[in-house]
Amino acid sequence: MGQRLVGTDEELQQKLAQEMLREKKSFKISIHLATSLPLPSERDHLRPRIDLLVFMIDIKSKYSLKNVEDSLAYVDASFFLGKVYFLVTGVGRVNSCSVEMNAIWKLGEAYCSPVLFCELELDGVRVATAQRLLRILEICAGHVPGVSALSFGLLMKNSADY
Repeated sequence: MGQRLVGTDEELQQKLAQEMLREKKSFKISIHLATSLPLPSERDHLRPRIDLLVFMIDIKSKYSLKNVEDSLAYVDASFFLGKVYFLVTGVGRVNSCSVEMNAIWKLGEAYCSPVLFCELELDGVRVATAQRLLRILEICAGHVPGVSALSFGLLMKNSADY
């Protein structure tokens, strides 16, 4: 199973990826980090299958949001059927917020993709986020009988409306 984390904060990406790899799981995963899309095409034939694409948005950085918005143009439309998530980081510091929350919600709506919020600087939250993303990855890869990436993504998206 493959997952790609896309975002401008490489340190937080690395910490989250390490936490996901540290977690006990019954399946093998590979996590690939990227600051933006598109990826260089010369290595296309070597790339593993990607089951989940997580765009990380730092709430303290307008550049982070712009980078994600620009990268979305390079995502195949089929990924928006439950395999794209937006992970908003830095939510514990709302007073230093540079990105409008409304812009993030609109992004989730426009791409029919769930928005998750977390504070990856806190160890406990980072562990919980890693566990949550692993479960989402397991579903997106088709390893949970009776639950598709699309149905789970819609459930996640609709639960945010309440």
